[in-house]
Amino acid sequence: MRPTMKLWCAATVATILALPAQAQDYPNKPIRIVAPFPAGGSADLIPRTIGEKLSLKWGRPVIVENRAGAAGNIGAEYVFKAAPDGYVLLSSPPPPLIINPNLYRNLPFDPVQFVPVGIMVAIPNVVLVNPNVPVNSVRELIAYAKANPDKLNYASQGSGTTSHLTGEMFKSLAGVRITHVPYKGSAPALTDLLAGQVEMMFDNLGVSRQHVVSGKLKLLAVCSEMRVASLPDVPALAEVLPGFEAVAWFGIVAPPKTPMPIAEKISATVAEALKLPDVQKRLADLSAEAIGSTPAQMAAFMKKDAERWRAVIRSAGVKAD
Repeated sequence: MRPTMKLWCAATVATILALPAQAQDYPNKPIRIVAPFPAGGSADLIPRTIGEKLSLKWGRPVIVENRAGAAGNIGAEYVFKAAPDGYVLLSSPPPPLIINPNLYRNLPFDPVQFVPVGIMVAIPNVVLVNPNVPVNSVRELIAYAKANPDKLNYASQGSGTTSHLTGEMFKSLAGVRITHVPYKGSAPALTDLLAGQVEMMFDNLGVSRQHVVSGKLKLLAVCSEMRVASLPDVPALAEVLPGFEAVAWFGIVAPPKTPMPIAEKISATVAEALKLPDVQKRLADLSAEAIGSTPAQMAAFMKKDAERWRAVIRSAGVKAD
């Protein structure tokens, strides 16, 4: 055995031995990752991509289970009440973790008590319009909306989702009147956007990108603070509306009281998976940026992001349906 390999093996053994027994033994049975939104969208595709690699790494089945409904609350409640042993996890965008507490008075779970595992990826929201809408830029869109108040309908993944709140932020900063039409997930919203049943959508640039490439939808802007490297010719919305930023992130949390060594072991394995070339290729197809944060980093980020969306909800007077 080469000296370098010997050192690596020794370091790996030392790391394993340093882990508490509960983490050393984990996992020894199948793991379920609950996605609280329907199949077909980024919230479903991302945990499936990562779950495949976790299964290969650990030699245990990793099953992604969709438990959609109530803006992600149904799936979140299920995981919240699961055993705190790391075998049932929640993979979710922001709504049930940091947004819904500002929209629902009596949630059947306390998001603050979830044990953060890590943020997997971030995807910028984008401004999409049906080709029948006679605009080709954000400035033209704003001018058209002002000239035709309440004529444009914008789809969202559901009330209280980041796509909904991004639309409300746009209405406020642009000073326009457009009508919100909530759906149950990205897939049905995109279907109606493609068919012209609604005129526009603030979606994350995941599965919608293929429709932009094919010319079935027009992409007017990205909602990240700066332009994204993969779309250098697409302006950031902040170039027209300074301070505008809306990015969808997808993270994993565990039930309350899950031992931190288990959360840290899952987090480290997810971070490894995100570096694999085939995973990076899949993420690039979804316009997703790999993050791979630690539990502590995720906790800090969630606190900051919660404050930002809380301000949008209060300013726009958003309420749950």
